[in-house]
Amino acid sequence: MIRANRILVPVNGNTTDDDAVALACEVARRGKASVYAIYVIEVKRTLPLDVDLPPEAAKGDTVLARAEHVADEFDVDLETEILQARDVGTAIVDEALEREVDLIVMGIAYKRKFGEFDMGRTAPYVLKNAPCRVWLARAAPGVPAASSGPAHSVDERGRK
Repeated sequence: MIRANRILVPVNGNTTDDDAVALACEVARRGKASVYAIYVIEVKRTLPLDVDLPPEAAKGDTVLARAEHVADEFDVDLETEILQARDVGTAIVDEALEREVDLIVMGIAYKRKFGEFDMGRTAPYVLKNAPCRVWLARAAPGVPAASSGPAHSVDERGRK
């Protein structure tokens, strides 16, 4: 059995979030581990990093509330946080380092680009740079993601 004391679950509103949180909670419940869920708002470089983005923060609150609901089903306490960063992958790796996590569990949608499966840019970055194990919970082909493209990107006018 895999042991982890601290587990990080980045969530973004995709259909894979529930599976990732459930997987993390199952591992946590068996080993009495702590589970942290984060939602990262990616802020464009034309905006200050600490800009107030109420619509994105509201989406983050909704996504994290859903993650808490899933964790409640496993009777696992889930600590949640909304972060703002220039790059989602970097924020995930930085948070893993700061919290000294043993495992990152990420959900990814099944996307095709030019006819081939494409993991996007966040998952490969985390796989390459994370200081710990990384588990991907990939959706089955044909399961639509709740959002498309960079789920959290905001332009200089605060629009997605």
